[in-house]
Amino acid sequence: MRQKDQTAPRILVVEDEASLGELLAYNLEAEGYVVERAERGEEAELKLLEHSPDLVILDWMLPDISGIEICRRLRAREETKTLPVIMLTARSEENERVRGLSVGADDYVVKPFSVPELLARVRALLRRISPERIASRLSVGDIELDRESYRVRRSGRDIHLGPTEFRLLDHLIQKPGRVFTRAQLLDAIWGLSAEIDERTVDVHIGRLRKALSRATEADPIRTVRGAGYGFDDRFQK
Repeated sequence: MRQKDQTAPRILVVEDEASLGELLAYNLEAEGYVVERAERGEEAELKLLEHSPDLVILDWMLPDISGIEICRRLRAREETKTLPVIMLTARSEENERVRGLSVGADDYVVKPFSVPELLARVRALLRRISPERIASRLSVGDIELDRESYRVRRSGRDIHLGPTEFRLLDHLIQKPGRVFTRAQLLDAIWGLSAEIDERTVDVHIGRLRKALSRATEADPIRTVRGAGYGFDDRFQK
């Protein structure tokens, strides 16, 4: 089985029809996304509290909590109020579409639908909300990261990173100034199921720092004692 890229956009598929959920997960993973699934509203709520994804594909009709209610709750919470949501439903009437959008859904797809069309909507929504998650190249200050060629350069010279250090830099550089805890970095880079000590993060951050900075160059990685690490936002100025 191919190892999942933990830096890829994460999508939560909330769909109680198992065959459709499997179909969506298969096609989304083929596009390079990291996919989690839930078949009930309560299960989706727990997953959302544990880790906020980059986008939710949410079925309107669920066996316990409706998709409409879940969407309403997402918009009421500060940490998920801007989380992109695509609503799936068999309801095609205009007033129902308006209702779905009025509670905060970003898009609305009526069953049965074309999977390629849904994938196009996912790409478009992620591009609009978080362009840095799908861009092939990221650049901050004099550091450039190319996801397609798997190369990093600083001031025109190649920086040689191991796979873990590359994923760490990719994750940190997306949001300069934001501080990530060690637990958040473990989750993002190694995955929720990884049984790895948090001190492992310190080791790989140290390797990343050593690779990125020569003696006279500014260190772009910021350490916040008792909190974690971030890409220094002053570095991009």
